Amino acid sequence: MAEPLRIGNASGFYGDRFDAVREMLTGGPLDVLTGDYLAELTMLILGRDRLKDPRLGYAKTFLRQLEEGLGLAVERGVKIVANAGGLNPAGLADAVRELGERVGVPVRVAHVEGDDLVGRGWGEGVLTANAYLGGAGIAECLRAGADVVVTGRVTDAALVTGPAAAHFGWAPDDYDRLAGAVVAGHVLECGTQATGGNYAFFGEHDVRRPGFPLAEIHADGGAVITKHPGTGGAVTVGTVTAQLLYETDGPRYLGPDVTARLDSVRLTQDGPDRVRIEGVRGEAPPSTLKVGLTRMGGWRNEVTFVLTGLDIEAKAALVRGQFEDALGRAGRRPAEVRWTLARTDHADAGVQEEASALLRLVVRDPEPEAVGRAVSGAAVELALASYPGFHVTAPPGKGSPYGVFAAEYVAAAEVPQVAVLPDGRRVEIPAAEVMVADGSRLVGELPAPLAPGPTRRAPLGAVAGARSGDKGGSANVGVWVRSDAAWRWLAHELTVERFRRLLPETVGLVVDRHVLGNLRALNFTVQGLLGEGVASQARFDPQAKALGEWLRSRHLEIPEELL
Repeated sequence: MAEPLRIGNASGFYGDRFDAVREMLTGGPLDVLTGDYLAELTMLILGRDRLKDPRLGYAKTFLRQLEEGLGLAVERGVKIVANAGGLNPAGLADAVRELGERVGVPVRVAHVEGDDLVGRGWGEGVLTANAYLGGAGIAECLRAGADVVVTGRVTDAALVTGPAAAHFGWAPDDYDRLAGAVVAGHVLECGTQATGGNYAFFGEHDVRRPGFPLAEIHADGGAVITKHPGTGGAVTVGTVTAQLLYETDGPRYLGPDVTARLDSVRLTQDGPDRVRIEGVRGEAPPSTLKVGLTRMGGWRNEVTFVLTGLDIEAKAALVRGQFEDALGRAGRRPAEVRWTLARTDHADAGVQEEASALLRLVVRDPEPEAVGRAVSGAAVELALASYPGFHVTAPPGKGSPYGVFAAEYVAAAEVPQVAVLPDGRRVEIPAAEVMVADGSRLVGELPAPLAPGPTRRAPLGAVAGARSGDKGGSANVGVWVRSDAAWRWLAHELTVERFRRLLPETVGLVVDRHVLGNLRALNFTVQGLLGEGVASQARFDPQAKALGEWLRSRHLEIPEELL
């Protein structure tokens, strides 16, 4: 039987821990080191970089990390696979070659392209348009002997499916094996979120500096998630469950390589800092690829007024009325004016900050002039003419551009994925053959409800963990529990209706609930909560990162036997 393939992660986003590449290369045995640098907001940032200089458009941090890491990787025989190419994978591949020559490390570099669809007529103002490719191009590059493979927009899990398929010789229709690699890749993609970072029960582990995760991938698609010895954090069924629920929605996790059945995943603790993933089933991939579009949405400005002490509501009404009047006199009212009052104040507070509430004003408009001086000037001019104790959290600025994200879908056969091999040959990767899914029934049955008994009002987080994030303009909240008894309660208690009552901001929005019984988890998707995506900053928490923690803080009647 083939030895497992040890695939590590050293980046969960553009800006992650800089030293992670060195830490992963020197911390223990490794075959492949991956890095995920791309997100919806990142594509917008790289698009603006490319406007300034067509030679840019890739994650520059990756190059700086390789100044030390490239020699270490070649010395230890570790392949490097990263999507840091962003909008210019060919440019990054050339830069890696130049770096190798400069530091005296001979290196074979390949890249994957074909995802950039910006020229296909998406309408006015589109800055980037990139299809989410699978791992087949990466596999082709590795089979050709590449030491470093950089890509543009591929799915996060493709950084694992590609190396695994190349190493084990999997065929495109080895769906169960590929699905196992997708699940492992999804656990790894956000770096230390799999090892205790951003974890609901963080007090159980030392997470001051969690180590980055790695997966031991087996030939049958099963995997063990672990980390290098002596690194911080922890790998438990809980930390892996949390990451599995992150930014997913239904039980069928669609991807260009395979559709992974999240309802089939089984997790078991396989020893200290080792969690085994098994039982993953796969189905044919969909016939379409997701295309992420970013465009400049306009200009925005923000002012946060601090209201302290008594009469908070009256103070808010006064400054709001004054400001609205000033905007009217300016003659050009912004297209969107939004006020929110956060009652962070406490009565009879012993600390001034705890006696204060925050009134937040956000304005948006297609033109910078409408949100610039007209807004900042109006705020400044109220300094001596408004409510008692007037001040703001920061001096008003001149406004800044914001972006929006949208998803479209194109036929997979229309997107030519190309592997550019170390010798310069270009190999076009055929689209995955789409077959009829096996139609197996989803494993979504509810357990028998917990027997009635005494209850106590307590926060949901006393018994449940949660993790949340963004999916374009929608938000995802995964909720899980750690015992069968708690699952029998949660599955029946946390309905869509209860979810909406606990999170009133979701009322009026479409909320989908999915049951993942093997994980003792529910996954909720709130459609449209985030407006036009993270770059539009439509909400106080624009990526819904803390939405799950808000849910955990809400009180409801919980059976005493669970507390």
